[in-house]
Amino acid sequence: MGMTALIALLLVAAVQWRAGQREAAAEEAYPPSGHLIDTGTTKVHAVVMGQGPDLVLIHGASGSVRDYTFGFAQRMAETHRVILLDRPGLGWSERPPGYGGAFNNRAESPAVQAQILQQAADKIGVINPIVMGSSYGGAVALAWALERPSETAALVLVASVSNPWPSELDLLYRLNASLVGSALVIPMITAFTPKRIIDQTVESIFAPQSMPLGYLEHFGDGMTLRRSTMRANAQQVNTLLPHVIEMSQRYSSLPMPVEIVHGDADTIVPLHIHSEPLSRQIPGAKLTVLPGIGHMPHHAAADEVASAILRAHARAGLR
Repeated sequence: MGMTALIALLLVAAVQWRAGQREAAAEEAYPPSGHLIDTGTTKVHAVVMGQGPDLVLIHGASGSVRDYTFGFAQRMAETHRVILLDRPGLGWSERPPGYGGAFNNRAESPAVQAQILQQAADKIGVINPIVMGSSYGGAVALAWALERPSETAALVLVASVSNPWPSELDLLYRLNASLVGSALVIPMITAFTPKRIIDQTVESIFAPQSMPLGYLEHFGDGMTLRRSTMRANAQQVNTLLPHVIEMSQRYSSLPMPVEIVHGDADTIVPLHIHSEPLSRQIPGAKLTVLPGIGHMPHHAAADEVASAILRAHARAGLR
């Protein structure tokens, strides 16, 4: 082995070691807050709280149940049994067989993710739930409803991805979803991303509102920066568009009450591309536009999102 090759090998090993150290620290600091449900092929992390009609909450890209347990889930647990599920590959949920690994860029479609989450929900006796999804989680919530139209009481979609968008995703998403990015770039991000960059990135997701005080300390950004989680997230987001195109052709068949909540200052999932068309595609869907609110309404306008859930509850005739 030549000296150059040896140095390169040592550098790769050092990056992987450093990434592993940061992952171990994150997992020690943020263990599962609920329990792992074995679906038979995949383990899904679930947190359950409260009593009442079932309300399933599905988080967005780079997220986990901890996004909702910063306060919103506890609020809804006053009136509902709230079931929070980590999507496959994120938080503490596993990816199904055939997905994952540094040299495998297969991605779970929203339908596959919905099926896995439904299997976990079945194991804990979830019946006819209201299903809420935010951002990418909205696409999974829509897939859930399309999979089980007669067994979904209502949908609540918050700043949700629902329709085709005209521009490419940013370069980092596309790179990280590739085999080269998965194997070489992601370990470097895991190993070396400074807190300053993490703070700036999360602040941009909340803009034009500010990130709530204490949010990152509760959320645990190190869990999102794990190599396996970054691969799952990048692959799922990068392959989402064709699935959204296909699903959008079937939205008109959805029979349940649908409440849509979206801020008009959301530049990540723009209102005019997603929720405005969606409100016309689903018969009887109700759209609430939040003036000046960005991409995180369940934090920045929690009252309005909670009200949408209660309206869905009433429209579905739940007791």
